[in-house]
Amino acid sequence: MSADIFLIVLFAAIMHAVWNAVVKGAADRTISFGFVAMGHTLPALLIAPFVPLPEPSLWPYLAVSTVVHWGYYYFLNTGYRLGDLSLVYPVARGIAPFLVAIPALIWLDETLPVAAWAGLFCISAGILIIGFGRKGAAPALPALAVAVLTGSTIALYTLIDGVGVRLTEQALTYITWLFIGEGLAVLYILLPRMQRLKAQPNRQLMLAFGGGLLSALAYALALYAKTKAPLGLVSALRETSVIFAAMIGVFWFGEGPVRTRLCAAAVVVTGIILLALA
Repeated sequence: MSADIFLIVLFAAIMHAVWNAVVKGAADRTISFGFVAMGHTLPALLIAPFVPLPEPSLWPYLAVSTVVHWGYYYFLNTGYRLGDLSLVYPVARGIAPFLVAIPALIWLDETLPVAAWAGLFCISAGILIIGFGRKGAAPALPALAVAVLTGSTIALYTLIDGVGVRLTEQALTYITWLFIGEGLAVLYILLPRMQRLKAQPNRQLMLAFGGGLLSALAYALALYAKTKAPLGLVSALRETSVIFAAMIGVFWFGEGPVRTRLCAAAVVVTGIILLALA
């Protein structure tokens, strides 16, 4: 992975952490997810007239990825109802890199050097420390199971989009039409919940929409990086967003346990250094 792609993915991870911090306190997360998806779709509709239509070979990837993204929103929202944000989100993001790297090795022949595998392991381990190193009761099994399902959808759309974006001459074409496809998710989420939507404060809706814009830019950068670097490395580096989110929680929201999160951050930083060396 070249230095510029490394920095692009790291920047995308920081933006991913910021938008999660923006929307994490929402009173109605379902409505917020709808506005996050809208933050993907509206800019894509503005860009669409200026990019080529997708080649016919891309449509299956775009269609399947759109459905998988719906599943991701559903499982993530369900996980937040069943368990804590500090469990569901880290576990889902922590298992995803290995669920990407192993199929990429088998089916796409993306071999990684030993240092890269060690870095990938450190990043996943550090993220999982956040999820399982919380003070208090052991994690609830239903929440844990849904977190694993969420991680599986993350890995699935990462693989689908990683292959799909490499099939087009312009990565922006794939990115734009993928985000337009998410407009169906916006309608699915918001139309049946108009009364709840009307009850939401305008400030919260604008924050969620702004989070969606950050999310769109972060994923667009990650997709571009997938055209230049192995999927497993991009996935692992992108999931460092959990550590950035945890650090925001520690220093901005005063969340804990502080030692556990700083320890996890140190493990992830070790992984990032190994990836950089690889």
